Amino acid sequence: MTQSRGSQIKPITEHHANQLYQHGTLALLVPGLLEGTTTIGELLTHGDTGIGTGEGLDGELIILDGVAYKVGSSGVAERVPDDFTMPFANVHHAAFQYQCERADIGLEELNRRIVEANGRANTFFSVIVRGTFSFMKTRAVIKQQAPYPTLVEVADRQATFLRHDVKGTLLGYFSPVMFHGAAVAGFHEHFLSDDRTFGGHVLDAVLDHGRIYSQVFDTLVQHLPVDDPEYRNHDFSHDPIAEAITAAEGDRADD
Repeated sequence: MTQSRGSQIKPITEHHANQLYQHGTLALLVPGLLEGTTTIGELLTHGDTGIGTGEGLDGELIILDGVAYKVGSSGVAERVPDDFTMPFANVHHAAFQYQCERADIGLEELNRRIVEANGRANTFFSVIVRGTFSFMKTRAVIKQQAPYPTLVEVADRQATFLRHDVKGTLLGYFSPVMFHGAAVAGFHEHFLSDDRTFGGHVLDAVLDHGRIYSQVFDTLVQHLPVDDPEYRNHDFSHDPIAEAITAAEGDRADD
């Protein structure tokens, strides 16, 4: 398959094309360990495509074609410098394979069909959806200052954004149920509009029409912030990790 203009859809030629690199875990965000422990510059040595969040949950990050963008509480996407720090991020070398085209389909049904088509509910994989979305609902958590609150407390301090008939890229990662805590079980998806002015963590969407690409990983590289004393010394045994992640990652509009 040849590479399409202006995208990172390309044949699998990278040595680590089947490897997902993750810095930090979602579990460490639960008690409020939100200090930045890696940089965009360092992260990009492990891949050109990914998602994450900044120090203090400073924006929703999406990395496409080796360029990192942050969507903050204004809802506007902006490029971030190499010294921007993060407590959590996923990244990989893009080598997506074309899967199918879909039209007039909601996010939940779209994700269900993607899992069925992959037949890999117990593997990690990434998905890219490029197209026009008749509806897109995203959020960005408002940046927090130390001493940091818990993840559940922060989830109540988020800005939500709605767009209709927006063209862009939805990038997500699927994690198996058995890894809930290290990541969020199921899909974790971010969006960036083609004009780079809008995006965020995806809460809901309807795809008007678009193409779906996926990439399966057989290797997870889990990088932990062992130089951070707060992380090393924190006792996670009393943190409601699974419940907090599920609550924080979903749409709280009806809570």
